Amino acid sequence: MKLESQFIGQSGAFLDAVERASRAAAMNRPVLVIGERGTGKELIAERLHRLSSRWDEPLVTMNCAALPETLIEAELFGHEAGAFTGATKSRAGRFEEADRGTLFLDELGTLSMGAQERLLRAVEYGEVTRLGASRPIRVDVRIVAATNDDLPALAASGEFRADLLDRLSFEVITLPPLRVREGDIGVLAEYFGRRMAAELDWERWPGFAPHVMEALEDHPWPGNVRELRNVVERAVYRWAADDMPIAHVQFDPFDSPWRPRPPEHRRSGAPSASPSGGANGVAAPSPAAANFDTIEDLRAAVDAHERAILAHALGKHRWNQRQTARALGLTYDQLRHCIRKHALMEGQD
Repeated sequence: MKLESQFIGQSGAFLDAVERASRAAAMNRPVLVIGERGTGKELIAERLHRLSSRWDEPLVTMNCAALPETLIEAELFGHEAGAFTGATKSRAGRFEEADRGTLFLDELGTLSMGAQERLLRAVEYGEVTRLGASRPIRVDVRIVAATNDDLPALAASGEFRADLLDRLSFEVITLPPLRVREGDIGVLAEYFGRRMAAELDWERWPGFAPHVMEALEDHPWPGNVRELRNVVERAVYRWAADDMPIAHVQFDPFDSPWRPRPPEHRRSGAPSASPSGGANGVAAPSPAAANFDTIEDLRAAVDAHERAILAHALGKHRWNQRQTARALGLTYDQLRHCIRKHALMEGQD
């Protein structure tokens, strides 16, 4: 991922996508960028622009999903005064603003069929016509579009124009999700953690406790790099101490024993389980995610799960053993026994 003009990552799948973008940048052709949310599609679009011959011309961005269908065409192509209710004066569209530069269309799959038809003409003939105008305007715009939709499937079902897809897919760059970028989670977590520590004026970077790094590596990251950045920065700022490794991380910022119940639970009066995963508000690693078919040693598996729960709780309570014991429903002596059993001394973890 790119921050301040640099990409962070070392996995082959990620570097291949960046290299393909670098090679396509020099070509004055449309490019489609495909990927899940948070994978950095807008950053690849910026790279395509900055490495092209258009680098010193405008890079204009439009999120096609952020506008109602009735306004998308006016936003893209502009309008004349009186073209519709509320159009009190003429306005240039995004195509005109991006003339000689690059137009980045995010969430392309949400465009209406009418907007797709006008976009097709703009791509094919290099002309746009403002709403309410009779004469087209010549524009020189390179299109970079992004989506997390399966455009070929949408085209096959008639929800996206196949001829427009043909025009836009000179090159297609598909970004890998974070969960398959081998080795990149630790690299990114370290980068975001150090950067947040510097923002907080910490004198040193203590790093992450081993069990936290293990949790980061095991998380599926549905929000990809954007989610990882939020999780890591939140963990660092909440830890607020540079004299010991960060030993607690919260993936869901809404997770709380006081989280409001859904309306249907209030209406039915049905009890809801604490989203934090325990009666005392300590979120324990869920065994539901485990692959039980791979367990060959039950005692070792139980011990590993118990150790993960202890490490998580100790980190959450900043190694305050009495608070941790209360949160887990143990006596102080029982907790001390568990710590010795699993070698969870503060200096080690």
